[in-house]
Amino acid sequence: MAAFLGVEASLTGRRWVGPTLEEDRRAEALSQATALPPALCRILVKRGVAPMDAASFLAPTLRDLLPDPTVLKDMQIAATRFRTAVERGEKVAVFADYDVDGGSSAALLLTWLSQMGLKAQLYIPDRIDEGYGPNEPAMADLARNNDLIVCVDCGTLSHGPIAAAKGADVIVLDHHLGGDTLPPALAVVNPNRQDEDGALGHLCAASVVFLMLVEVNRQMRAAGKSGPDLMSMLDLVALATVADVAPLTGVNRALVRQGLAVMARRERPGLVALADIAGMNTAPQAYHLGYLLGPRINAGGRIGKADLGARLLSTSDAHEAVALAERLNTLNAERRDIEAAVQEAAMAQAEARGLDGPLVWAAGDGWHPGVVGIVAARLKEATNRPAVVIGLDGDEGKGSGRSVTGIDLGASIHMLAAEGLLIKGGGHRMAAGLTVSRDGLETAMERLGALLARQGADALGPGDLRLDGLLMPGAATVDLVEQIETAGPFGAGAPAPRFVFPDMMIHAARRVGANHIKVTCGDGLGARIDAICFGAFDGPIGPTLEGHGGARFHLAGRIEVNLWQGRKSVQLRLEDVAAAAR
Repeated sequence: MAAFLGVEASLTGRRWVGPTLEEDRRAEALSQATALPPALCRILVKRGVAPMDAASFLAPTLRDLLPDPTVLKDMQIAATRFRTAVERGEKVAVFADYDVDGGSSAALLLTWLSQMGLKAQLYIPDRIDEGYGPNEPAMADLARNNDLIVCVDCGTLSHGPIAAAKGADVIVLDHHLGGDTLPPALAVVNPNRQDEDGALGHLCAASVVFLMLVEVNRQMRAAGKSGPDLMSMLDLVALATVADVAPLTGVNRALVRQGLAVMARRERPGLVALADIAGMNTAPQAYHLGYLLGPRINAGGRIGKADLGARLLSTSDAHEAVALAERLNTLNAERRDIEAAVQEAAMAQAEARGLDGPLVWAAGDGWHPGVVGIVAARLKEATNRPAVVIGLDGDEGKGSGRSVTGIDLGASIHMLAAEGLLIKGGGHRMAAGLTVSRDGLETAMERLGALLARQGADALGPGDLRLDGLLMPGAATVDLVEQIETAGPFGAGAPAPRFVFPDMMIHAARRVGANHIKVTCGDGLGARIDAICFGAFDGPIGPTLEGHGGARFHLAGRIEVNLWQGRKSVQLRLEDVAAAAR
């Protein structure tokens, strides 16, 4: 297939790939059948939406898409035991992971129980001292003081720790890859158990928790009782889904869509305080959850006190929410400084090792375990390769990995652990964690690279830029952007559409901040559009556009509505640039 607009190598070195002739034909037919804009129809065609399904796709409802919770194994057991604990007024503990998914999952349970008049004990392990998931001392201690322990976003591989919880029942609500055997819990609800069919494997842990609460409420209704309003808790499910990079397809898309609407009502004190301190001044979108709120909530588990995020999300006290949000915001700033230093060292090491293999990895003494996952994500983005970054301390190293679309990193890490090359390891397709001995590090990474190569990771290129077609400035209206948004939310598994504004004249270009650029461009016929490129001066885009010298360019990116002083306008979030042939 020929490169789109003939761009074989853009300023960022990427080949542009546009819609196929068949996709164009189908988009035109869809537009004629539905009277929807051609730009929107191109997106629907890529999502496989037929004309008869367009209306329901653009207005997804949980009524149509939410699965029956009981299709998951052990769900009825878990829901019944949880409901019984509530009815009897038993003592309940929630053991959660320290990331956004874990914190949101815990907050769901804490909020639901609070509305039923019960206060649960929250336990989130310290990332450095205890590591990921349940540990034997913590579980034994919780069992001495509670009748029921609910492990969320963890526990599927925790055989020993769950066995140590003597005298208490344990329920696991998780989504990480399961092993050949299950731990000795009363119930393990996990769409990624080995004996599940995987149809719901895309759910994050908070969604699994939500489904259990749906089943609990159903059982209560059957008994003539009412439970808390679950729809008002979908903001937590949306936050977890986006932050855990779950694909925004199927029911996940509906959960996030509804959750964003709930969040826009600004009823949860913790999210209101965090949004305000993060400078959010527009209606929440998936972008805000992934890049503004998520990192701040994660900061507590990364370099601060592990339970800060869950406490923020579950508090009903506005003053406490503000205090917690300020603390998390400060920790996030500290995290960025630590991350920058580790990233510089990790990238230098990875480059020295070579970036053309199936795995990009780096390890260093004293690298903070709270930032290795973020740095792994940065290496992955820079190289379009699965990446692992490990912080070494004494004889061991703790690391995190991030993968690219089509490469199942979690399965390879799980196999590595089963082969005894890791002290422990687990995760899911796009992210994984591991603990490895210093002496076994090189062997483990070599084997991991071989496993990833089997999946084709060594054949990945720098990454094509996939585009949804051409757009002219005069056609890029606020109405069009808002119509396109109905095909969202956009994120993992459902990328936001990218359009090319071809043969643009640069009317003005100015540096914004340290390394961004803002551009006003036009088609030469009077229509203009503003564009902004973040990090433009970290690469060739900034210098090229700043010194354009009258040259024309093809500009590729995502269109969005910019709100300034109460006025809406369309802005191009510029991602790539290519010289226009003259």
